[in-house]
Amino acid sequence: MRHFTRSTSQLLLIISFAFIIVLASCEKEVHINLGSTPDRVVVQGQIETGQPPYVVLTSTISFFSNVDLGTLEKSFLHKANIKVSDGSKTVTLREYSLDTGTSNKYYVYSIDTSNLIANFMVGQVGKSYSLTVTYNGQTYSSVTTVPRPKGVDTMWFAPPEFQGRKTPDSAMQLFVNYTDPDTPGNYVRYFTQRNSGQFFPVGIFSDEVVNGKKVSNIGLFAGYDNGTKVNGDSLRYFYPGDSVTLKWCEIDKAVYNFWNSYDFAINSVGNPFSSPINLVTNISNGGLGVWAGYGSAITTLVVPR
Repeated sequence: MRHFTRSTSQLLLIISFAFIIVLASCEKEVHINLGSTPDRVVVQGQIETGQPPYVVLTSTISFFSNVDLGTLEKSFLHKANIKVSDGSKTVTLREYSLDTGTSNKYYVYSIDTSNLIANFMVGQVGKSYSLTVTYNGQTYSSVTTVPRPKGVDTMWFAPPEFQGRKTPDSAMQLFVNYTDPDTPGNYVRYFTQRNSGQFFPVGIFSDEVVNGKKVSNIGLFAGYDNGTKVNGDSLRYFYPGDSVTLKWCEIDKAVYNFWNSYDFAINSVGNPFSSPINLVTNISNGGLGVWAGYGSAITTLVVPR
C-alpha cells in the first residue's frame, strides 16, 4: 500500500487546483451566427381526375419564427401569373381569398369561374399538365401527369391489428386487398374521408418490392387533422355507422419522391438521431414544393353496426 505524507497531499491539492484553473481559463464563449437565407417561393399545387387545378403560393417562413395564423396569412404570395397547360389548351388561374372562420384569410389560385367556357379545365387520365408560375420577375415551372388509376380490389373493416391502451373497444380498422399492375413504377398516395368531412392524407405506397403481385390484408388508418389535440389513438380508427371513403390515387415518381421526403421529414421532427433532409421538389429555378397529378379511384363503405 502506498502512503502519502502531509506535504505530498498538499502538493497534489495544489496541482489539482491549478489544473482546474487552467481548464476554466480554456473556456470560451462561442457565438454562432446562423445568418439568414433569402425567402424562396413554395408551390403547393395539384390537378386530380375530374377536378380543376389549384395552386397555393407562399414564401418560406424562418425556422425560428413564431408560426400562427397571422404568420401564415403573411406568407401568401399575391398577384402571381400562373398558367396550366395540357398541351392543347392553356388557362390562366385566378386568385381567390377564402374565409377561415377567423379574421385571417386563405388564398388559392384556380380556374376563373367568371368565364368557365374559356377557362374550363379538369384533370384527365393519361394527360400531362405543365405549370408555369411567374412571380416577382422569376419564373418557376413543373410538369406532372394524371396516371390511370388502379383502385383496391376489396375493402372491409375489422378490429385493429394492434390495440393501444387508449384505443376504444368499438374502434375498427380499414383493410384492403390490392393487386399491383405488372408494369414497374406504380406509386400511390391515399386519403380517407369520414362521413361528410374532408379528405385527409394517410400515406404513400411504392411497388418497388411488390411489382405485379397481390398484396392482401393491408391495414390502413384513418386520416385526420394532425393539429387536433384529441386522442390520436381514437382518431386513427373508424366506428360503427361511419361512412368511409377511400381515395386511392396513382401518382408519378416525382410526386412520390416529394411526399416520401416530406413524410420522412415530418416523422423525424424532434428526433436527435435523425439525419437532416431536404424535400425533393419537382419545381424548377430553386422553387420548393410540388406540382402533383392524381389519378384517383374512390370507394365508399359503411362500417357495420
